[in-house]
Amino acid sequence: MPIITSMTIQRYARIGGLIYLAIICLGLFGELFVRSSLIVSGDAAATASNIVGSRALWRAGIAGDLLMQVLDVPLIVILYLLLKPVSYPLAMLSVLLNVVQTCVLVANKLTLVGALVLLGPSTLANGLVQQEAQALAYFAVTLHGYGFGVGLIFFGFASMVRGYLIVKSGLLPRLLGVLLGIAGICYVVNSAALLLYPPLASALFPAILLPAFIGELALALWLLAKGVDASAWQRLTSANDTGAKSDA
Repeated sequence: MPIITSMTIQRYARIGGLIYLAIICLGLFGELFVRSSLIVSGDAAATASNIVGSRALWRAGIAGDLLMQVLDVPLIVILYLLLKPVSYPLAMLSVLLNVVQTCVLVANKLTLVGALVLLGPSTLANGLVQQEAQALAYFAVTLHGYGFGVGLIFFGFASMVRGYLIVKSGLLPRLLGVLLGIAGICYVVNSAALLLYPPLASALFPAILLPAFIGELALALWLLAKGVDASAWQRLTSANDTGAKSDA
């Protein structure tokens, strides 16, 4: 297995920051620019009309989301490599939690595709009444919101674990770990409110997600601009290797 040097890990960190920033931008595009502009809360007919009138934008939102999930994969690997020397079990736990989140969100995109199919001319031509198609499409869009919330539960816990590892590591400023941990808590609270008591979720949104945005953006920008303390990463790695040899 190739040895990862301090220079290599620094390069990985900066690539991870760039990927993280791209993920944030794609997420904002899908949620704020596409869905928030087309979905009219409580109005299936208006939502359907907006989707039909902006099919290309709706498809672009889906494509952007899927690209975001593709980028999740290398970012998960990079964060694992950065944090593994701090605690292998916790770094692996964050990987597994993040993988579950990504799988849920990828599957969840089918609800957005379903809304587009339901509002297509072929669906109406097959005998589905327009009002029925609009209601089912709105149901699919609503279901996407819940699926997104379910996925963020797993991401929230992954962020809390990574935040703890960052605070403990000395690889990055402790404040970044605290901010990421708070981001994870906000994601879990928001999703729990959505599933258990939606009126509370409506009252908390979008303010509850502002700390999450700040925490993730701060980490992405730091990784891109500064990377990690490569010497600290090397010391942790060397200490783990020495401990492993001693145990053997």
